[in-house]
Order: sequence, then C-alpha cells, then structure tokens
Amino acid sequence: MTIPSPPTIPFVDLTWQHAPLQEAIQGVIKAVMTQGDFVLGQALSDFETRFAAACGTRFGVGVGCGTDAIALGLMACGIAAGDEVILPANTFVATLIGVLRAGATPVLVDCDRATALIDLAAAEQAITPRTRAIVPVHLYGQMVPPQALQDLADRHRLIVFEDAAQAHLAQRDGYTAGSLGLGAAFSFYPSKNLGALGDGGMLVTTDERVAKVARSLRNYGAASKYYHTEPQGTNSRLDTLQAAVLNVKLPYLQGWNQARHAIAQHYDRRLAPLAECGIVTVRNDAGPGHIYHLYVVRVTETCPLGRTELQTQLTAAGVQTGIHYPIPCHLQPAFRSLGYGPGYFPAAEALSQEILSLPMYPGMTIEQVDYVVDAMVEAVFAVRSPVLLQEVRG
Repeated sequence: MTIPSPPTIPFVDLTWQHAPLQEAIQGVIKAVMTQGDFVLGQALSDFETRFAAACGTRFGVGVGCGTDAIALGLMACGIAAGDEVILPANTFVATLIGVLRAGATPVLVDCDRATALIDLAAAEQAITPRTRAIVPVHLYGQMVPPQALQDLADRHRLIVFEDAAQAHLAQRDGYTAGSLGLGAAFSFYPSKNLGALGDGGMLVTTDERVAKVARSLRNYGAASKYYHTEPQGTNSRLDTLQAAVLNVKLPYLQGWNQARHAIAQHYDRRLAPLAECGIVTVRNDAGPGHIYHLYVVRVTETCPLGRTELQTQLTAAGVQTGIHYPIPCHLQPAFRSLGYGPGYFPAAEALSQEILSLPMYPGMTIEQVDYVVDAMVEAVFAVRSPVLLQEVRG
C-alpha cells in the first residue's frame, strides 16, 4: 500500500456537510437574530413538529442535550424513586446517568456479542416486581428488534423508553426509531447523523400528557409563565438558534443515512476476507434500516495482532479510529455503588476489549474506505505472513 502524504483519514469530517449549507445556515441564524426569539422560539416549535413527524410520532420536546432527553423523558413517563429500569451495560454512560437523574434504580443487563444490542432474554430474567421500564439502546444506528422488545414489554407491563441518540431515522421491521416506545430520546451532538452546532437533544412521543409534562420539566417545571407544577423542573431547552440549524439539515438526513449505509456495505465487502484473520464486523440484523452512526469491527482473539497494536498501526498510517466504548458502565468507578463487578456481564466485557470504530461519515469516498481497509490488511499480514504481504505489495 502506498501511503499518501499526509495520509489522514479523519474519524469524522463535518466540513463536507456544512460547506454547501453555509449560506442557508447563516440565513436562518440571521433570521433568529432579527426576530430575537432565542429561547423557545418559532424555529424550535417548527423543528419539534418536523422531527417528531419524521420519527412517526406526534410530539417533540427540544431539550439541552441527549442526557436530559433521557432523564426528563423518563420523569415525564412517570418513572420515579423506587422504580427499576433495565438498560444494557454496554452503552454510553449518558443512558445510565439519565436513569439515575430520574430517581430510578438502574438494572444493567448483558448484550448480544454479535450485534452489541441489549440481550432481551437477559433483560427478561432481570425483571422484578419493581421493574417499571426498559431502555433499549439502538446502538451504533441499529434498532433493537421491535417485535421481540414489544412482546417482552407487553408480557410484563413495562414502559419502553428508547435511547435513540445514535439512531436518527433508523428503521427495522416497519418501525422507525422513536416510534416504538412511550417516549424516545435523541441527541443532536455535532457528530450525530443529525447534528447541531453544539449540544442539543429531543424527546419524542405520541402521548400528549408525556409531552406536556416534559415541556414543563425543561422550563423550570412551569406549565405556563411563573406557574410551576413540576418540582423536578430544570433549565434545559434546545436553543432556537440550534433548532434553526437543525431545520436546515433535516431534509438531507435521509440521504446522509443512505450514504452511510452504502459506505458500510463497501466496508463489509472489503473486510469480509479479514474474517479468517479474526476481524469481524458487528452484525447488521436490520438491513437497510441500519443508519451506521458508527461502523464497528471486532478484533477477536484469533487476530494475529491485538486491537491496541492494530489501532497504533492505523494511526501511523494516518487513519483515525475510536472505541465505543472501552469500559462498560458497570465497571466505571462512578457506578461501583450499583454493586456490579468484573464478570457480571461477560459479553459486554469481551466486546469492550474487541471493538474498534472505523472512519464513517457521508462525505467519505470509496477511495478512503479502500485506504482504511488496505491499511488494516497490511497491519494484519505484516504479523501473520510477512512473505505473503510482500507478494501482495508486488
């Protein structure tokens, strides 16, 4: 493989996205500045309506970040102290923090090692008389199996509250992320498939009461100005400026998701031969509905070099990578009080040592994907078969 100079393949690149939209984004920002409705303004109302409709729901409630969307959303769904909420151990800590902020007791369960999604059989075994809700995390852009999830919830009369922070318009079995549960949380962190120019989040729901309570909770618990009905109220409102920017981007989201899926398919084809070398992709069971917020491979124990060494070699070749996530929630120092320890969730723990996120963004070219894979092939075969590598190099 010939290494370009400089050979940088960024993990994510937002410049391609913002450059063609710059004039439109500047225009809506100017409009908000002229109108002066910086908090709970018209652009926010418009975006809440449009994004909720895109998810197949009736109401959207814009909040300050995805974590707040989880915490306030669970509160609005009636989750409170004394309630147990089931969630996977292999998720970003925001999911767990959201449950804790709602006052509930988080109950962690293991995941499916092949898909990295919550293990619903393990979730069912964790249900107790105090269990009120389950939070499926649509990790990496792939939805948890909707029908199996709904059947589980129906059998035990559980609230389903989706963590869809990585799953904007993801689909599976006729469902769109956000439309399955009583409520769902989204994040608009800049690197998300639909990203703001800073932090932002949204709760979507089809339940009018949930939406009404969430609107109060985000605004100091006020149902109307200076009339406060929710003692757990806080200040967490999606800025009008951010909503205006997201309004510009929303019509492009479907196309961006399709571009991500096409890039993932090329990755799949090119990486398939590396399966015999112990590098396998996290399995896609959702077909074209997987929107690939992240493209993740597993560097398994049969790989001739470890994940750390592979990542080091890719960095040297100018390829930026990530790990999502290196420490499962139950092993984080902040949550030792939950009573879990090493060995509780073997699949999540094994995955945390295997997973490697490769560059993924809609502006990525096929040539860039090929370069990433070629760098991986060179790193692996340099260890497995240096002679064969020389033959491959020509």
